[in-house]
Amino acid sequence: MKPIVLSMQETGLKLNLGSGKDFKEDYLNADIQSRVEPDWLVDICDLKMGQEIVTRFGKMIIQPGMFTEILALDVLEHVPDLVKCMRNCLDLLAPGGEMKIIVPYDLGIGAWSDPTHVRAFNERSWVYYCAWSWYLGWEDRFHMEHLEYRLSEYGSSLKLPEDELVRMPRAVDSMFLILKKAPNGNESST
Repeated sequence: MKPIVLSMQETGLKLNLGSGKDFKEDYLNADIQSRVEPDWLVDICDLKMGQEIVTRFGKMIIQPGMFTEILALDVLEHVPDLVKCMRNCLDLLAPGGEMKIIVPYDLGIGAWSDPTHVRAFNERSWVYYCAWSWYLGWEDRFHMEHLEYRLSEYGSSLKLPEDELVRMPRAVDSMFLILKKAPNGNESST
């Protein structure tokens, strides 16, 4: 069988990175753990462009720009080399493609309860992947399209303005954000 070389403008292929038990039928499910039986067994920090994989969609060749969307839901806190991971995700996204992310908030009660977490995040965790991507030597970057704080029950009960809530331990559980692949420009953006 000849490998599929995909053009994302034609296919709209989407990646569920770190799929674990959250298998999504309309996504290519990727995980580092073989026991969850992903479509694509991969360490996103050690991505090999040009690799041929066999999936339920058929044979594919991993190539830049092959995905219009990447989901990384409760994944990035487990990744040992976040810069490599984010660079590889940026490479895998088509121009204008979106990366949808949920991560634990650094002051949240769940941020460090999982012994496999290697980091937690806050609103400034994204600046080097967006406005300061030049510092990493990147010629393209992410643009933050959306940032949403997901409050804990305690945080919801406080009835405080957002700028105060994000400074209160255990008030924010996680963040949901959307990063869009954009050319690297001089404009300031987080």
